[in-house]
Amino acid sequence: MQRLLGARSLCASFFTKKQKHSAAFSSTSLLFDDTQLQFKESVGQFARENIAPRAANIDQSNSFPQDVNLWKLMGNFNLHGITAPQEYGGLGLGYLYHCIAMEEISRASGSVGLSYGAHSNLCINQLVRHGSPAQKDKYLPKLISGEHVGALAMSEPNAGSDVVGMKCKADRVDGGYIINGNKMWCTNGPVAQTLVVYAKTDIKAGSKGITAFIIEKGMPGFSTAQKLDKLGMRGSDTCELVFENCFVPNENVLGQEGKGVYVMMSGLDLERLVLAAGPLGIMQAPVR
Repeated sequence: MQRLLGARSLCASFFTKKQKHSAAFSSTSLLFDDTQLQFKESVGQFARENIAPRAANIDQSNSFPQDVNLWKLMGNFNLHGITAPQEYGGLGLGYLYHCIAMEEISRASGSVGLSYGAHSNLCINQLVRHGSPAQKDKYLPKLISGEHVGALAMSEPNAGSDVVGMKCKADRVDGGYIINGNKMWCTNGPVAQTLVVYAKTDIKAGSKGITAFIIEKGMPGFSTAQKLDKLGMRGSDTCELVFENCFVPNENVLGQEGKGVYVMMSGLDLERLVLAAGPLGIMQAPVR
């Protein structure tokens, strides 16, 4: 009996020490400097005060809250333009800060985190990286302030994993392009004023025939179809986009014609990085 009790005591001592060591090892103080820790705490407090109390209703109602404009609140807190230059209203910081913000927002609400990531990274960051000076002047200030919402659309009903196989087509005409086709599962699609959309300008060229376009809400021939009711992340507005002879002027080409696959793939590397911080926040929420 004494040996059994002694063995239990030894095991308990071992696991207690192991847990303490593990907690110390995983402590954010070992990962971030003081400025980053302060940023993390301030975003966390913002999310706890403004997002967490509304999280349940956001998913139950399948929509963002009506009692407050979260997009503007996040804009006032300088969360949208973390990687954008200060001249456009951004913070001019790096992707580590963007990941920290994504983690803390998602800890409060996975739905808000997903919509935030689509707006701030998939749309704003692509405009920062590939937009012309005129495009940045036109679109970034309102997106960064939260006055406008951004989105990105590349997947189609028959082109998800094989996104290069997209069928949405953009035919060159005088002064621009005529786009026809559909995009599916567009996060923020129902509410976005500015969207980065990929279409084929040369069907025969395969991946080298893809071009990125900046689409504006209200363009003739562009509309949003049914809002999708998803199993999870229900509060993150998602829908199908429809293009029926939608005219897009030359100045709305993002990057260069035929270079859309570079815009897309280089963006995906950073999008995966930032969006991966969302599940980290979701997983931490139940244990805090």
